[in-house]
Amino acid sequence: MKRYTLTLAGAILAAAGCAAQAQDLAAGKAVFDKFNCASCHGADAKTSVDPSYPVLAGQHADYLVQALKSYKRGAAGAPASSNTRKNPIMGAFAAQLSDQDIEHVAAWLAAQPSDLGVRK
Repeated sequence: MKRYTLTLAGAILAAAGCAAQAQDLAAGKAVFDKFNCASCHGADAKTSVDPSYPVLAGQHADYLVQALKSYKRGAAGAPASSNTRKNPIMGAFAAQLSDQDIEHVAAWLAAQPSDLGVRK
């Protein structure tokens, strides 16, 4: 009986985790669309309008979070450091994002197919 209860509890937690991840990904796509990221980075987040703009699809989520927070710090006038990125366009967009928006869009971008790396 205890084993059945534990198995059932584990299944419920796993299902809840999958549902939460799906919501996070949907929220990330909504952030990508709301802030019109596609206008520079392409609708698929890997076909940028300018070759110097980075491919975002398939990038590591933690890297994207760090980069967006660095742009946000730069827009807020933080002094130049390795943790600050100063770019007037990206800074203006990042300044509008909440920490939760950043987490969601980074998760969505990381989940997109890309040639950036080989996934196991």
